[in-house]
Amino acid sequence: MTFAEEWKTVQAKIHQNAVDRGFWDKERNEGEIIALIHSELSEGLEALRKDLDDDKIPEFKGIEAELADVVIRLMDYAEGFNYRVVEAIETKMVMNQSRERMHGKKF
Repeated sequence: MTFAEEWKTVQAKIHQNAVDRGFWDKERNEGEIIALIHSELSEGLEALRKDLDDDKIPEFKGIEAELADVVIRLMDYAEGFNYRVVEAIETKMVMNQSRERMHGKKF
């Protein structure tokens, strides 16, 4: 199974779980979904700054769990709106291989 096929399989499962849990009972606002993804990143930053373990899955660092939440929300969003995220990832990976070091920026 290719990366894209596996991604799409997991993405469909994540979305179905969100549907089953009622998150798609009403029409979703895309801006709100993006804000929720952003909030997961903010929670991850806070967990990283405080070096926290996650409170729900304590075998993981807080940053690990929050990054997982970002991906879960992203996959749910992509599936719900039929966005071709995994195809864009693969295409951008190829494009990035041809870019110059640090994309030409001097840091």
